[in-house]
Amino acid sequence: MKNIFRRYILTPILLILAVYIINTATAWGECSQTLENTYLSSTDPSVAKYTVQSGDTLYSIATEYHVALDELMKANKLKNSLILAGETLQLPAAATTLGKMSREEVMLLARVIHAEARGESFEGQVAVGAVVLNRLTSPHFPKTIHDIVFQKNKRVYQFSPVGDGSINLEPDERAVQAALQAMSGEDPSKGALFFYNPNISSDKWIKTLPVITTIGNHVFATSY
Repeated sequence: MKNIFRRYILTPILLILAVYIINTATAWGECSQTLENTYLSSTDPSVAKYTVQSGDTLYSIATEYHVALDELMKANKLKNSLILAGETLQLPAAATTLGKMSREEVMLLARVIHAEARGESFEGQVAVGAVVLNRLTSPHFPKTIHDIVFQKNKRVYQFSPVGDGSINLEPDERAVQAALQAMSGEDPSKGALFFYNPNISSDKWIKTLPVITTIGNHVFATSY
């Protein structure tokens, strides 16, 4: 009776248990290896990655990490904006360098672009954003985007939308993308510090500045 029990009941149970233990150990090993690889990749200083979360869109990720949408798509060889939760995206180098810019600064730059150039081409909008950023590196202007945008000269705001209130308009997606493009280093203005519409500007002084280029209705100029 004991032999029957051992042969037909106990032995199969032990075999099943052994197989279970082996399979579980293998699964644990694979999981550990996967976690280790993910950890190493995420801490590699030369590679910035992002794991898509539920509810993410490519646009929201681009905005969060201050990188142009087309640059994000190019870095990941995407043909459209469809992404799935769990996917890993490569973040362009600009995302790490521009990560120091706050979301508020990105949106403020987008508001300037929207208010100043919403009727212009995308290139013209990027150029307007670039002028603001060019002033950041100039010793003649304040050192933050906020202070540049709200700077006054003899009680007159440097950017007319601040004075007339249109700076408070909600920027559209195009303006946000133009801001991100400018922050990624694109500068169609070619280093300009000023821009104006010669058809409506009444400022005689600004029209004496050296002109760098003209894009749409805006003339882009620099200082002497």
